Amino acid sequence: MASSKPVLCGPCQEGKVNTKAEFWCYSCEEGLCSKCSGHHKRSKSSRDHKTININSYKPSIEAINTECKEHGQQFNLYCPCHLMPCCDECISISHSKCTGIKSLASVVEKTVIDKSTKSLEKQIKSIQKFLEKLVTDKSKNIRKSEQEYESIQDFIVKIRKKINSHLTNLEKKLCNEAETIWNQEKSQATEVISEIEGKQKNLNKIIEHLHTVISHTSKLQSFLGVHQIEQQVHQCQQYLENLKKDDRGKQFEIKIRQNDEIEKILSKLESLESLGKVTSVKTDENLNKDTSVRREAQVELREQTSIRTMTMNIETKIEINMMKVVSDIICLMDGRVLVVEQERNVNVLTSDGKLQKQLPISGKAYGVTQINQNTIAITYPFEKAIKIFNMKNEKVTKVIILDKTCWRLSFSNNALAVGLMQDIDDDEDDDDDDDAGEIRIIDLEGNTLKSIQVESESDLEHLVYCNDRVIYSNFDGNAVCCVGESGKQIWQNTQDLKGPGGLCTDTYGNIIVADFDSGRIVIISKDGKESKVLISEDDRLDSPQCICFKHNESSGFICDYKCKKLTKFNLSSG
Repeated sequence: MASSKPVLCGPCQEGKVNTKAEFWCYSCEEGLCSKCSGHHKRSKSSRDHKTININSYKPSIEAINTECKEHGQQFNLYCPCHLMPCCDECISISHSKCTGIKSLASVVEKTVIDKSTKSLEKQIKSIQKFLEKLVTDKSKNIRKSEQEYESIQDFIVKIRKKINSHLTNLEKKLCNEAETIWNQEKSQATEVISEIEGKQKNLNKIIEHLHTVISHTSKLQSFLGVHQIEQQVHQCQQYLENLKKDDRGKQFEIKIRQNDEIEKILSKLESLESLGKVTSVKTDENLNKDTSVRREAQVELREQTSIRTMTMNIETKIEINMMKVVSDIICLMDGRVLVVEQERNVNVLTSDGKLQKQLPISGKAYGVTQINQNTIAITYPFEKAIKIFNMKNEKVTKVIILDKTCWRLSFSNNALAVGLMQDIDDDEDDDDDDDAGEIRIIDLEGNTLKSIQVESESDLEHLVYCNDRVIYSNFDGNAVCCVGESGKQIWQNTQDLKGPGGLCTDTYGNIIVADFDSGRIVIISKDGKESKVLISEDDRLDSPQCICFKHNESSGFICDYKCKKLTKFNLSSG
């Protein structure tokens, strides 16, 4: 036993007696002594309970409830539409419109527990591996972000160094210019001062000579001497006049005329609040382990019965009257519905068909697929582009440009399968390839992983990608085709088809087709060998254009060509 503490008998404890338990009942979640175990097995209410020897009981295992918590009744029925066990009350209240209700006992009897266990172990290991990878990636992310943080610091230092270096060079250049001009002006002013001082000495001598001539010479000599002195004074006056006209006699100032760009730069620097903006850019992880893979119930792990036993029940027809040609429809993981108006808008509807809003994406949309909880991908044929759109912040996060017109797309295995066709102008140049199309498998960065050439009389406007295969509708050829990633056609089915359009797959891999021209819904087995009409002309579906399943459910919606109604259906395996 897993615990050293003995387990006591529950019924005996109710009678204030502590008796060591010898058995454990998972249904009652209590121990039983041998005496109480006998009464337990004979009682009508507990005779079907499973008991084990107390030595095999492991307290760490959580008890599995076999009763409905809401109604307090035993689970005795199973709803294949919702993949869940039910009590009688559940069926009458919540599952009255569901088809194919089965006895829980018969489902349990047919279920291969070992196979279910192995499958669950495989899933658990896959999740563990994924989580381990997530931890590894996050650790790498931390190390990488540390380097990015340090590079930001280096970036700031680098900017400062560049600015400082440039300012230093400008400072040296300006100082050198100022020094050169100062030296020139200083030298010139010094020369002028020397000349003036020389003239002053000369004038002093002239004055002395003048007095001597007048005092000690004859009148003739005085006249001639004064005349000579007048000539010398005239020369000094002429020197003064020339000096006034010459820049050398002017006062000088050494000034700086500031570059007009400096004020602009200073103004910009003052208004500059930061050198940049540091942000954390979030990149969507492809969490396909829990967001893009259908849940598989234990009962579905057994070998599937023939599609001949499968039935489709129309629950209700919801009037929406969008009155626009519809090119695609999908059910989101959160229960809402996306309806794409052909070459127009992408509309978000509530789970009961009410228009909630239009997604704010420019362009003429055509096909849509969901990548994960918050991300979708949409084709824009005339732009030859796929736009990756985040539903949470309502922004286009990436645009993948292609070299051909892109129609429908589908997401699986962390990749997109896109239906491509040559442009009309290109087709005119090559009549031999009029029916040629390409299904291109690309990753979410737009890199081509595989290119599959297919023959189709129509554009690849409807396709689904799953289990390494692509299934597409050939509308004009009245066929549904399946090709592998190698490019080889695996099968083609033309039974019961007249203008096949939108298609999707159930949890078994069977293909459900909206047959446009006949107004029927057809199911094709996953091997392509069999087909069956699920909804006939008598059910009056008006030109069914698109069909989709709700996430992890066997119910879904059918949309007509002009989107007047959303027809809700349930699919059961009979």
